[in-house]
Amino acid sequence: MFRFSIFFLLSLSASADVLDRQSPVRPIVTPARILRMTLFLSTVFLAVCLIAMMLGPGEVNPLSLIRRALAVGQGAGLDAPEATILFSIRLPRILFAGVVGASLAVAGAIFQSLLRNSLADPYILGISGGAAVGAIIGILIGASAVPFGIPGLAFLGSLATIVLVFGFSGARSDIQSNTLLLTGVIVNAFFSAIILFLVSTSSDSQLHSVLFWLMGDLSFAEGREVLLTGLFLAAGFLIMVVHARDLNLIVTGEETAMQLGVDVERTKKILFVTASMVTAVAVSVSGTIGFVGLIIPHVLRMTLGPDHRLLLPASILFGGTFLVAADAVARSVMAPVELPVGVVTALCGAPYFLYLLRRRAV
Repeated sequence: MFRFSIFFLLSLSASADVLDRQSPVRPIVTPARILRMTLFLSTVFLAVCLIAMMLGPGEVNPLSLIRRALAVGQGAGLDAPEATILFSIRLPRILFAGVVGASLAVAGAIFQSLLRNSLADPYILGISGGAAVGAIIGILIGASAVPFGIPGLAFLGSLATIVLVFGFSGARSDIQSNTLLLTGVIVNAFFSAIILFLVSTSSDSQLHSVLFWLMGDLSFAEGREVLLTGLFLAAGFLIMVVHARDLNLIVTGEETAMQLGVDVERTKKILFVTASMVTAVAVSVSGTIGFVGLIIPHVLRMTLGPDHRLLLPASILFGGTFLVAADAVARSVMAPVELPVGVVTALCGAPYFLYLLRRRAV
């Protein structure tokens, strides 16, 4: 219900003003600048991943991990428990968090630009509501015993949401951002009612799983989830990068973009669908993790500027870094008790969201 209130607030806001408040002058985006930014953020990402591997329950000496791992070929190396903790539990989860965070951040950057609203996030079209309904139904019927059971049902719920929103908003012919936004709000409200009904009929044992999924849960990360989400992210990112220049022109003005030869409606449809699909896959395997797609693109847009040739790869790297760090905190701050990662992202994102609202009001 809190997320629905955010959606309703976003739908009533004047959507164009925030993206028009860019910093006066930014350095020209060149391949060299993109490369420097990519190398810097990649280094930060790897450093955070290394620190995250050292955190969490389990008797693993962080100072000797690298040295002993490099000595494997010399007859030494990690003990079996340490190897299991590192490579079967922590590493897949860290990679999973990185891929999910990158997906949400880059999708948020696309939605904020297309809707001309820096308070938009990847769930603004109600995709999380449809995924939640599918996932809860899967939990209630015991689909967790089937490979990709719960994620599969959640993904089907997300797809159904995308079809409903784009169908009822008339986006098949011409995309109107306000109509699309309001349709997403209504569809999400409908799914919120279904979620409340399903939660009220859940048993105590099922309720725990439902609540963890709704708050974001990365504890069931396995290689197949990482691979599947990574493939969708790679394909979606490639499509986004190909249309980055056209998106820059659309943000400056659709009439100007059309005069420069951009097929505005076609580009908007491709990017809306691509960002929606990336979001659908991410939320299907990880649950609802809030604020990643809201605060990361906005911070980067204020720092690096609005050029999507720079903003999109930066969102990928910084979004992954942020969620890896948040998940490390979630599983270590109260060890051996584990917090849902959505709790940590909300504690970081909610104050920043209030700051954005305050900044809009000034």
